[in-house]
Amino acid sequence: MRRLTMALLLLCSVAAAQQSEISASQPLIDKAKAFVSLLAQGNFAAATADFDSTMKAVMPAEKLNETWKTVTAQVGQFREQAGVRTEKMAQYDIVYVGSIFEQANLDIKVVFDSASKIAGLFIVPSKPPVEFSSASYVNPKAFRKSDITVGSSEWALPGTLTMPWGVELAPVVVLVHGSGPNDRDESLGPNKPFRDLAEGLSSKGIAVLRYDKRTYKYGQKMASMVNGLTVKEETIDDALAAVEQLRQTPGIDSNRIYVLGHSLGAMLVPRIAKGDSMIAGFIAMAGITRPLEDVLIDQFSYIYSLGSITPEQKAHLDTLRVQAAKVKSAGLTVKTPTSQLPLDVPAKYWIDLKGYKPAEMAKEIARPMLIMQGGRDYQVTEVDFNGWKNALSGRNDVEFKFYPAANHLFIDGQGKITPDDYEVAGHVSEAVINDIADWVNKH
Repeated sequence: MRRLTMALLLLCSVAAAQQSEISASQPLIDKAKAFVSLLAQGNFAAATADFDSTMKAVMPAEKLNETWKTVTAQVGQFREQAGVRTEKMAQYDIVYVGSIFEQANLDIKVVFDSASKIAGLFIVPSKPPVEFSSASYVNPKAFRKSDITVGSSEWALPGTLTMPWGVELAPVVVLVHGSGPNDRDESLGPNKPFRDLAEGLSSKGIAVLRYDKRTYKYGQKMASMVNGLTVKEETIDDALAAVEQLRQTPGIDSNRIYVLGHSLGAMLVPRIAKGDSMIAGFIAMAGITRPLEDVLIDQFSYIYSLGSITPEQKAHLDTLRVQAAKVKSAGLTVKTPTSQLPLDVPAKYWIDLKGYKPAEMAKEIARPMLIMQGGRDYQVTEVDFNGWKNALSGRNDVEFKFYPAANHLFIDGQGKITPDDYEVAGHVSEAVINDIADWVNKH
């Protein structure tokens, strides 16, 4: 279901802030349940009636229909509602409507603004929050944490800097998120891989900066400009701002600033490198080297292959292949309707990535690199890892690490990987932490 959430990231994410357990009012609960009933009935025109202006612009009835079809293609037809839970995020009230489908139980997350309009919509695995405990390899006495703001003005992002005690000038690693409206911990289900990386590395004398992603902090504002959005605004600009800010931060060795990208962030490492020639080195964790549209087809094909492929799933794959071909075609322009493109992501985003070959561009980066890949990762696979190796294996300043038991979050597991793995609590492998620390210290 992670990819499904990603498909909605630019369309209906909302700003996030400190959460508290303040319940939404009963009228909002009733409105959320009625909204889900309209989705189940296929009455998408009525379902969009309470959308705010941004949602009406980015998700009209026809697009909501397409999104719902994508959901049911993955998890079967809707059966019934199963309870609600609520929370408060800044000025937003959120109602999670438990929903039972043929093949999975999900929460339909309906976000209401202060005017009781629907300002966001997410479909997430149906599980209550799990209290997070730090990994066994974390030594909380070895480092201190402080709040930090990355960037300034309209895109200022809250973050956390972990600084090791007893180090006069510490090397530092900047963490760059994968796809989706990620928080600074890159939280997914009960897992927080960026928190693991930060606390694990700072336990070994390395400072780490992590921050909320722009599409997480400013989701509604980003949604309003979705047609003009590229990876530059989504990811690259903020990563470069974080690096520049660290150069002015007391206790940081400005000559030893490293950038670690995960998933989308890893794919964009070469572009980040182009934007700052003084970054000391780069770590790419699960970075794709193939066109994104091809990877999406492989991801959905794998998920659907875990069961008997339904006619709806087959139709979705056929549509996705047609959409991927459109991305590759000479006919792709900024005016191409999103309905003709994968995940309903607007044309400018795809045009910006068209022809981008991360591993080939990485050849031009004359700085150390560490390439890491999990063997149980179905989102980014060994095919992509080999793409990095084929392009860079002749260099003595590039290292490659493969972890057979690790999934996309670099959490170890066993058996055939499924999306449900992400809902099992775990921690980034200690071997991964050790290898990154050794690599940073060596350079």
